[in-house]
Amino acid sequence: MQGHWPDRSTRILAADWRAAGSRVMTMRGPLVLPAHCEITAALHERTGRYGQHYAIRFHLRLPERWNDRFFFQGGGGSEGDVGDAIGAIGVGIAGVPPAIDTGYAVVSEDAGHDNAVNTVPTEGGPMAFGLDPQARADYGGASLEPVAQAAKAIIRIYYRRAPARSYFVGCSKGGQEGMVFAERDPREFDGIVAGAPGFSLPRAAVAEAWDTQAFASLVRPSSTARLDPRDLPATFSEAQFALLRAAILATCDADDGVRDGITADFESCTWSRVRPELETRVCPAEHSGACLSEAQIDVLGRVYGGPRNSAGEPLYATWPLDAGAGSDAWRLWKIGPAASGFPGLNVVLGAPSLAEVFTTPPSILPADPQSALDYALRFDFDRDAPKIYATGGAFPRSAWDQIAARSPRLAGFRARGGKMIVAQGASDPVFSLNDTLAWYREVDRLNGGEAASFVRLFAVPGMAHCAGGPATDEFDALAALVRWVEQGRPPDRILARAGPGTPWPGRTRPLCPYPKVARYAGSGSIEEAASFRCE
Repeated sequence: MQGHWPDRSTRILAADWRAAGSRVMTMRGPLVLPAHCEITAALHERTGRYGQHYAIRFHLRLPERWNDRFFFQGGGGSEGDVGDAIGAIGVGIAGVPPAIDTGYAVVSEDAGHDNAVNTVPTEGGPMAFGLDPQARADYGGASLEPVAQAAKAIIRIYYRRAPARSYFVGCSKGGQEGMVFAERDPREFDGIVAGAPGFSLPRAAVAEAWDTQAFASLVRPSSTARLDPRDLPATFSEAQFALLRAAILATCDADDGVRDGITADFESCTWSRVRPELETRVCPAEHSGACLSEAQIDVLGRVYGGPRNSAGEPLYATWPLDAGAGSDAWRLWKIGPAASGFPGLNVVLGAPSLAEVFTTPPSILPADPQSALDYALRFDFDRDAPKIYATGGAFPRSAWDQIAARSPRLAGFRARGGKMIVAQGASDPVFSLNDTLAWYREVDRLNGGEAASFVRLFAVPGMAHCAGGPATDEFDALAALVRWVEQGRPPDRILARAGPGTPWPGRTRPLCPYPKVARYAGSGSIEEAASFRCE
């Protein structure tokens, strides 16, 4: 490869042939792979600000039977892992093989830091990379284009031809990465699937602190005591969150034409409508348990209203009222599983990220839940929230400038003929669908009402973050994207199925491009997608 690298710092670390039948462990268990060449490489190797070794590492699999397509696999969370490069289409989609199985050349990358090398227990653990300005920038998206270019260069040499089509697929932080490509490097991909896009990551982290303070107000100890993280999951029992879901369904379930446990017309479901129904479930003074207190209802109102400063100015977005509220996948983020002692991802992931990656100057935290909770509880929405836009010292660019990818200005992506599918759960507990809907409306305005010619947004009622919840959360967005890119068939609906962990295993529904809603046609089984129209 000498002389063929777009970036001369690129270095192959390993290259091995894998015969058909080799295995890799995935979230769903071991996966048998087809014959392929497996490559790991690094570029931009350097010594960081605190003497740590940094590099952008990537992982590429080149199948023997190539379909002439390139697949960039998005990352997740705080990154720091090079990824398995198999091209999983989605979490738990029965019968849908990973991209490597169908002939895609697949790359994944670590976003410029390595959790095995750059973790510092006394400085936020795996979030310590946020103290290094370049590592923070690489995480924000600077690592992406060099990896895409290096992978394409290897593909051209290995197969003696360039990819005919290139696709990006990611969810959460991976969805943010898809938005980075569309916004900053629009020529790289013909099609992008951006699931639950974290394109407002710093603002969403502020909302996580807001939610934590709201829920913690139900158990806040005396001024001389620290709130124990193990107390946060007890702020709502499973039965009490079931009451929240019941109130939402009683108020809004029929808005889409049928009572079926799915609030497809979630935009019609407002707090002003739901709160009176919640009030009917308030505990009598002498009662406790399977009922709600007025304080709990007030906290829910604060959470759904989104974070604000003392002047009442919004700092992120409101949240949809949707029947996935309070599900296991929802509360995993907000307060943690019931009776688990785990305070939720908003605390253990959100607070350290906000402290060390999303604010300037960064705040250094010990890597433990108590320190994370303490930081979230003392976060001041007047004093500290503006720090996501601040610069200073070693950070000439703000975290918002480096990491956010919320721009609706996608003229370059549209001009090159790119197509994008955005899919997100209406009960996503960490990135508000309302923020994504607002972004789409901005894109539509800038494109004269023709955003749907190149980007389509599919809301998934009931679904939590990327998957889970009482939802038809099994769907193949990549197949829909490929038909759009290669056959010129824009997706007017995407078939989705409810998995075995839902209240209705096997139920199917159409996912509809926003602003359309899946409405009951008036006849036919409510378990079948054919009985619903996108209107």
